[in-house]
Amino acid sequence: MQTLESPAGSTAWTPGAWRDRPTAQQPRYQDEEALAASLRQLRRLPPLVVPEEVEDLRRNIADAVAGRRFMLQGGDCAEQFADCTPGAISDKLRILLQMSVAITHGGRRSVFQVGRIAGQYAKPRSKDTEMVDGVELPSYRGDLINGAEASLQARLPDPRRMVEAYFHAAATLNHLRALVVGGFADLHHPERWDFHGSTRKVEAYRRILDQVRESIDFIDAIAGTRGAYLRTGECFTSHEALLLPFEEALTREDTEQGFHYNLGAHMLWVGERTRALDGAHIEYLRGLRNPIGVKLGPGVSGDEVRGLLAVLDPGKEAGRLVLIPRLGADRVRDVLPRLIQAVQATGHPVLWSCDPMHGNGLVTAQGLKTRNFDQILAELRQSMQLHRALGSNLGAVHFELTGQDVTECLGGSQQLSELDLHQAYETGCDPRLNQSQSLEMALLIAEMLGERAVR
Repeated sequence: MQTLESPAGSTAWTPGAWRDRPTAQQPRYQDEEALAASLRQLRRLPPLVVPEEVEDLRRNIADAVAGRRFMLQGGDCAEQFADCTPGAISDKLRILLQMSVAITHGGRRSVFQVGRIAGQYAKPRSKDTEMVDGVELPSYRGDLINGAEASLQARLPDPRRMVEAYFHAAATLNHLRALVVGGFADLHHPERWDFHGSTRKVEAYRRILDQVRESIDFIDAIAGTRGAYLRTGECFTSHEALLLPFEEALTREDTEQGFHYNLGAHMLWVGERTRALDGAHIEYLRGLRNPIGVKLGPGVSGDEVRGLLAVLDPGKEAGRLVLIPRLGADRVRDVLPRLIQAVQATGHPVLWSCDPMHGNGLVTAQGLKTRNFDQILAELRQSMQLHRALGSNLGAVHFELTGQDVTECLGGSQQLSELDLHQAYETGCDPRLNQSQSLEMALLIAEMLGERAVR
């Protein structure tokens, strides 16, 4: 068994060592027997991913650290069991592929996709209760924990949902893999990724598809055959490691290598509310072989970041850590430079990402949570500029998005206003970029990366 000295030096690491640390954002289950039965069942079930895939992702992330690749991470704020359908799953894969083609073409950098998918069923909440139609109820914490329906019974944490989440994740991952193996991501047929609509951004994307087709035809003509590598696609999954009993039950030991993997996803991240250095989440994550993301809000200090690096990546391994600032467009210039400089001083080879969604939320007069496209873009643009100025590399982005035509975020080429939000406001938690806004964001990322490439 892999044993690691804890930061305090008192105990060796095990998958359950987090239980001795302060916990946050954990539900209180009323039925202890049902909880124990669900965890036993999860431990017996096959893993959702395998260690070899996790190692592949680590290598891709290491390439992104070196500037050779770019990581596009995106998907739902919180997946819902009801959305485990062929159409919803293929739409999510399609928008990530569309964005990747645009970024690769304009940014001249290979892109790999990491979906917030097949496991992103839980969300942290700022309060334990919320008002729904004038009634105070326990907060909805995602389908992994409780139901979104406005009733006390639905909002009670139910441990049986963990098993249900496993099977929905398995079904989602199975369909994703079938799509990839079946040629959904075949670059010989980019028309499968065509985009419905008629905005200027959509027309620009279609021109990119035409150029991709011409380039592929040229490569095939030179090679005298259809390039088999153009049919391959990567299907990496990620979610926030929030519900720790669930995550522990999905942890497996590779006895040959001596590593522990969480085999419920390829990558996990820890959120702003749960990244306390002495907390249960960091204690759990530090012993895993998986790549780990760390969300960093505007209040984080350089000392905190250095402490997290020391605990989560003591060996300074490229491919291990992804730092994901979520600062807000009005605070990037004040906060990000000191974070970059703090990391540079340690020599840790982290992959820098940017989450321009979570720091730019607002609430309308009607009480709807939304985000403004221009603010999202402003945070992303400023982050790229600051990394460039400080000799650093922004090698990833992290979006909450959907492949469907929802109306949850303001602005973009569709010029959505507050009056438009009610048309298709479908998120179970936070607002997401819709398909048009996501594609527009990808084209702008490509433009910014292209600017860097020609310098």
